[in-house]
Amino acid sequence: MDPELRKALTEKIQWRDGSGAILSRYLGLDIIDRFGPPIASKRRRVVVETIEKPNGWSTVYKTPCGELREVYARAESTSMPYCQEHLIKSAADLPALASVFEDEEFYLANGARDSVQQRKAQVGDQGLIEGNLPGTPLGMMVRVHSGVETLAYLWNDARSELHSLFKVMEENHLRRFRLAASLGYDILTGMDDTSTTAISPAMFAEFCLGYTDRIADAVHAYGAFYAHHSCGLIRNLLPLYRQTKMDAVDALCLKPTGDLNSITEAKALLGPRITIKAAVQQLRGNMDNHAVVAASIAQMFRDAAPGADIIFGMAGEPNRKMADHKFVAQECIKHQRDYSVMAAQP
Repeated sequence: MDPELRKALTEKIQWRDGSGAILSRYLGLDIIDRFGPPIASKRRRVVVETIEKPNGWSTVYKTPCGELREVYARAESTSMPYCQEHLIKSAADLPALASVFEDEEFYLANGARDSVQQRKAQVGDQGLIEGNLPGTPLGMMVRVHSGVETLAYLWNDARSELHSLFKVMEENHLRRFRLAASLGYDILTGMDDTSTTAISPAMFAEFCLGYTDRIADAVHAYGAFYAHHSCGLIRNLLPLYRQTKMDAVDALCLKPTGDLNSITEAKALLGPRITIKAAVQQLRGNMDNHAVVAASIAQMFRDAAPGADIIFGMAGEPNRKMADHKFVAQECIKHQRDYSVMAAQP
């Protein structure tokens, strides 16, 4: 690493610790500093017990409507956790999960307002601060609470019960979003993050359109923007996103990662109002031929023209040298004034 950058960074870099702002300035980019809102929670009636195991853990929620249990294990090769047993096994578990969300109260952690304002001051006029918050109730069921298979049965056999649960989850999320928005974030981001492999357009239309608008209204009331993180195979969801009040689609994925042919296609499906936040993928591909990489970046910006509704995000890739990051950043900056706003993230 360049001595100048090494001096500016701390010896031990933590995830979302503000180092992205330092990296952005070093590369000459605008900044999106993304960090979780400093919010804590407490419970009144639900008791949560976590049991550590040699290769993972289990968590038991003791609620007025019964007990729920989830089990996580760690992969031997990577130590990454994966779910072995979801909280929701059948429709009979839905009232207990609703009581978990109904019971939760949120409050600001000590020094929350000061810490957010310090991060905002660090960014200054060179960018924005962004906070990540929970996904839609439907997306959270897919990824966290039930898994795809159980949700498919619930969709068919317990639709009204799902609607009742999602109403309680939404009220929980609104409390959290409003508290985060009060801290002065520029952008707050929710998500689905499941793509159409798990959420069909019909499911999104039924469960998520109204939810997305109500979350966006809550965020807008504090002067912040609402971005919706959704990556992967989302081409058939974009016309539905267009109907909502969301301000941006975060982490738009083109082929081969996603199913969109180009940014041009995505813009046509989303319309002119919704901003696209897309990743600069060149650092993740073959960098041997700089001329080919430069041509790819130039095409990316041509597709984004005129650029008023595009934010390209460049992430620091640990497997790349700083010279590679500098090259990609400088190639993007060549087009920035005419086409786009760049953002670097840790």
